[in-house]
Amino acid sequence: MSQFITVQVGQCGNQIGAAFWPLALHEYGIQTSCGGVNLLKTQRDHIKNFKDVLDAFDSFFYVPNGRNNVSFNTIGDLNEAKVKARAILVDMEDSVISRFKQGPMRGLFDQTCFVANYPGSGNNWAIGHYTHGREYRNHLRNAIRLSAEKCDQLHGFIIVHSLGGGTGSGLGTATLKLLNDDYPLVDRFVSCVYPAGSSDVVTAPYNVLLSTHELVEHATCVFPAENKALMEICSAQMEKKENADQAKYNAICKPYHDINSVIVNMLLHLTSGSRFSGNLNVDMNELVTNLVAYPQLHYIFSSVSPVTLTAPTRSMVQGSKMFDELFTNAWARNNQLIKVDPLRKGSVILGAAHIARGNPSLTDIRRNILRFQSKADFTPWSKDIMKVGLCSVPPSGHTASLICLLNSSAMSSVFKNIVHEFNRLYQKKAHTHHYIQIEGFEEGHFEESRECITSLAQQYTEVQNQKPMNISRLQLI
Repeated sequence: MSQFITVQVGQCGNQIGAAFWPLALHEYGIQTSCGGVNLLKTQRDHIKNFKDVLDAFDSFFYVPNGRNNVSFNTIGDLNEAKVKARAILVDMEDSVISRFKQGPMRGLFDQTCFVANYPGSGNNWAIGHYTHGREYRNHLRNAIRLSAEKCDQLHGFIIVHSLGGGTGSGLGTATLKLLNDDYPLVDRFVSCVYPAGSSDVVTAPYNVLLSTHELVEHATCVFPAENKALMEICSAQMEKKENADQAKYNAICKPYHDINSVIVNMLLHLTSGSRFSGNLNVDMNELVTNLVAYPQLHYIFSSVSPVTLTAPTRSMVQGSKMFDELFTNAWARNNQLIKVDPLRKGSVILGAAHIARGNPSLTDIRRNILRFQSKADFTPWSKDIMKVGLCSVPPSGHTASLICLLNSSAMSSVFKNIVHEFNRLYQKKAHTHHYIQIEGFEEGHFEESRECITSLAQQYTEVQNQKPMNISRLQLI
């Protein structure tokens, strides 16, 4: 069974981690108590083949001291440290990480997996990437090595961080480069959050441009999300009557919890084929092969249907009409994790994948794939090819769900906007002295990163403008 190490960097990355681990435990039949008590209760009723779930438990967790027989007796009490998460927690401000050390799941994390400091990176990519990256390089390398040594079949690293601040963007990309150097044959899947247009960080355009350049160079696959798109998804879900009480509670006590849960649900669904059994399982390396047509064009649109908030509610999906609705919602612009329509007019699809979980039939999947092929524009080589996965274990609280992954030329507009926002600030050389004064950073890094992102947008545009070549057959005269 494939194993993943999650690397959560910065305040945003660790807040996503705070939502990730309870929902990951819930997938394996364990639910943490809402009151913060260190008590876990089993949730077996929604899982049909529970042995398959326990067999996949070591994808995100491991049992120390060489105990390989996973059962509820071994994972029923986190305080006794019978189970540990395959995680690295990194932040240059210890406020968020300290909650992991003191919270109800404090026994879930090995003390060697924490990398913390005070004060933070000051919203400066250069401090995070060069100063802290250089100072904590050996500490990070040792923590990653200790986690990797506990894996029998390490499939990949999942890096979660934001790009607007200093630690997430700077140290996050420094960690990504470290992983590329030390583990070049292990996939590096990045889930990064781009700031909303009204970011409270004035240097965010610099941080976003510089970190995006590093993602292009060192990530295997990037699954971006935008704060604005996530907030709109959550607002739409809160308006639903069945989510009203939970939404009201989270708005008061956990204002960002549902936003982070949208990303978590995407990651859990993304890795489901590598963790659980299925008739048409899709491993993560298959997604990379089928979705990434050119080395640097590895930014992937993602959307999940149904979108669920923090507390999963029982959802019964039955009948062809309901399955069709799952697919329709997954294609909808309002369900995309970034505010760009991958199916907009003029764009083309370089690669696509649909991974279903639960009880959809192959007939339902095939019918909806034909629907998708009729509504989208493709490159000459990708229209008749569609990666399809079917995982037999549904997400907790649902009987069926779907994730749609698209590599679309529409991503070029994201990169053009990054360059546009950067130019607005850089043309006046505002705040550049904060970066130039950092040892290791040179002003040429700005120009180099801008050229890289501009070139990336042009590559997507060139693919979009490609026309099929119709060569007539030779005729003998």
